[in-house]
Amino acid sequence: MRDDDQDAEDELRMDMIHCESHFNFIKMHLLSHFCDHIRQFGNIPMYSMEIGELAHNTRTKEGWCKSNKNDAARQILHSYGCQHAIWMRLLNLQLLKNRGADLSPDVLKHLDRTTSTVSPRVICRRILKGRRGAVSNIVDFSQILGVSLEIIYCELIRDSRHNQPIDNGLPEDHATRRSLPIELLTQLEVRVLTFQEADVYEIHRARSTGTLHFRNQGSRNDWVWVQAGTEEMYRALRGCLPAKLVALLKIRDPRSMDTVRRVVGVQLLTPVNLGPLSDLHGLVTVQMREDTQGFTIVDIGTILGQAHLIPEGDRRWLVNSRIDLRTFNEVY
Repeated sequence: MRDDDQDAEDELRMDMIHCESHFNFIKMHLLSHFCDHIRQFGNIPMYSMEIGELAHNTRTKEGWCKSNKNDAARQILHSYGCQHAIWMRLLNLQLLKNRGADLSPDVLKHLDRTTSTVSPRVICRRILKGRRGAVSNIVDFSQILGVSLEIIYCELIRDSRHNQPIDNGLPEDHATRRSLPIELLTQLEVRVLTFQEADVYEIHRARSTGTLHFRNQGSRNDWVWVQAGTEEMYRALRGCLPAKLVALLKIRDPRSMDTVRRVVGVQLLTPVNLGPLSDLHGLVTVQMREDTQGFTIVDIGTILGQAHLIPEGDRRWLVNSRIDLRTFNEVY
């Protein structure tokens, strides 16, 4: 009798599972419209769940945790409505303050305290990992990379003059330069601000293994974004250029071994026709630069995160600005 009851319960459970196992949800329904959309309008605009996920975390989950679990839906809506009204009020007051409006001392004091509390200044560090052996000075580095010492010296001097004080510049003595202590690394970690967040970061892990294999799958030298100018430059790219990682370096100053410079060797790309969005696909086309030897040294602080490029042939690529909402919001 007990076995019969167990069999009946199992059968009922399987019926419930089969009843609820369906594909009747929005993502599957959208697939039925893709073919017609492509024929009529071309490529499909980016569809992302980031906004919905962020709203679910900030509005629903946090509101649920702070409620007393009794009629929680009403409490969540009321709490978010109050928060939204307060945020809008603070933004309006901050705008009035920036325009020089006459505000009371209490309001100014509250704005300063709120600004310092809500938007703390976070120092975004770049972290280098994965030291490679067999490299101890510039001569070893030149042999492994396949770049002449003259080009490396020129790039180091240019970067030193641009980013370092005169007293901490590259040594002038040729023998000292050849023996500069160098560490070659394979991984760069960059903290990237999450879309529509003020203090939430993602970690981009860019790799540069040179000719070495990465996890037995061939070499890996990632694309990254480099801050190469002001926002008025390169049109849609707004001062940023994509580049391929070539080398990640730590250079110690022989005059003070505690002084370490962290620089990155890259192959910079340049936008075609100064970087407009294409009328055909809405993306920016970039190509290899012809005015360099394919090797440029930049400060590690100019690396903004990983980039995603689509090969187009003839040493050209398309900048995939639809890879995520953050990139989509920045490249326009």
